[in-house]
Amino acid sequence: MVTKERFAQGMTLQEYIDHMSINRERFVEALDETTIEPSEAKLLDRMGAVRKVMVISEDWCGTCLDQVPFVVKLVEGKPDIELRLFPRDANPDLMDQYLKKGLYRSIPVFAFFDEHMNEVARFIERRPG
Repeated sequence: MVTKERFAQGMTLQEYIDHMSINRERFVEALDETTIEPSEAKLLDRMGAVRKVMVISEDWCGTCLDQVPFVVKLVEGKPDIELRLFPRDANPDLMDQYLKKGLYRSIPVFAFFDEHMNEVARFIERRPG
């Protein structure tokens, strides 16, 4: 279970970018180039009252480089939704709650929570949509 306190320990997008040692330029470029189609923008509506989005990622991961900017753009401009990023290797307590097939520490992980930290959706190593 992810608590509000544990969620708050995650990095903001800017903190995550500042923390990156690999692929920073590629990640920022991907953020600049990523657009959300109207049909994709409705994804959050289908999940209900999403208020927090947790991302487990690593800057060396190509799949994260491809998928994290999409989720960042999905919540961008939505002041009622808070996004926090957690490096996988530094947060095994979180990662072990989101193992792919119960075995693999696959990333990225996207977990969506309501205002009470009830999980409303999760996506592991695949693009939401």
